[in-house]
Amino acid sequence: MARKVGRRGGNIVTIHDVARHVGVSPMTVSRVINGEKNVREETRQKVLASVEALNYSPNMAARSLATQDVARVALLYSNPSSAYLSEFLLGILEQSAQSGCQLTIESCDGPEGAASAIEKLKSTGTDGVVLPAPLSDSTRVAKALKDLNIPFVGVATARPSADITSVSIDDYKAAYSMTKRLIALGHRRIGFIKGHPNNYGSQLRYDGFVAAMAKAGLEVDDSDVVQGYFTYRSGFDAAETLLGREERPTAIFASNDDMAAGAVATAHRLGLDVPSQVSIVGFDDTAMATMVWPELTTVRQPISDMSALALKLLLDQIRAKRTGTPYTPIREIRDFSLIERQSSAAVSDT
Repeated sequence: MARKVGRRGGNIVTIHDVARHVGVSPMTVSRVINGEKNVREETRQKVLASVEALNYSPNMAARSLATQDVARVALLYSNPSSAYLSEFLLGILEQSAQSGCQLTIESCDGPEGAASAIEKLKSTGTDGVVLPAPLSDSTRVAKALKDLNIPFVGVATARPSADITSVSIDDYKAAYSMTKRLIALGHRRIGFIKGHPNNYGSQLRYDGFVAAMAKAGLEVDDSDVVQGYFTYRSGFDAAETLLGREERPTAIFASNDDMAAGAVATAHRLGLDVPSQVSIVGFDDTAMATMVWPELTTVRQPISDMSALALKLLLDQIRAKRTGTPYTPIREIRDFSLIERQSSAAVSDT
């Protein structure tokens, strides 16, 4: 399958068009638009010139700045996948520029390190927080934000709460569908690389895999399930375990694209052809999926769209808080899709 097309239709010039035109990151363009100081003057002038040349008009930002009603929001992040973060930023940076809010990105070492980060955000006047997984599933983080009366939205939330606004996909159903697809290709022994144990979505993806295997009357041997940590290296090492034995699986389902890419590298190192000797599939459809060869068959989670929607929902909460309007939490479930590329194929007779 050809590489996926752009995520947004129409001829509207976006912050990403400006970034590509100048040769800088969308974050840099956002900083210039928001009037932040930590940008070189030469770069600032190039961005402003590109904004004019492309007729890019962040009208909502201009209106917000004019009325001094700028929302300060933060992205609090601890996911180890840089590919996931990049995809996440695509949506939230563009939405922040269009919405006229100021965005801060804060990293922390899991829920344990989130408390100090949240205190810092509160001291700087942050109005709201976007939480990608695994922080989106942390009751500790949720309590800390509630105690400080800071609105927040969880993204890729695997165990949503009725009193928290969240945006996610059905991880269980997505993993079930991908496993079912591999079984339809004739695979009967399928290895599975689990995601980080601190991420509840990892368990849902594993449960979906097991359920699809059981539905087909296939057993999942414990030796065919290896723990990963959502990193390229953990996928590489897990695949060493799965493919290093004499009776190896004919397919590997990794819980994210980083680990699937690592598994592809291991297969190449062992002299195994992908996909004729082993099919390898991933999850998320990040840029990593098309940076390896063969390009990955994967589950497409619309990460950038989810992060953009999360910011919109967060701004709704912030406005409600400022005006004293009651706000009812929302749970948004977005669609997933299976993207078939060159890393999967029917089981070979040879």
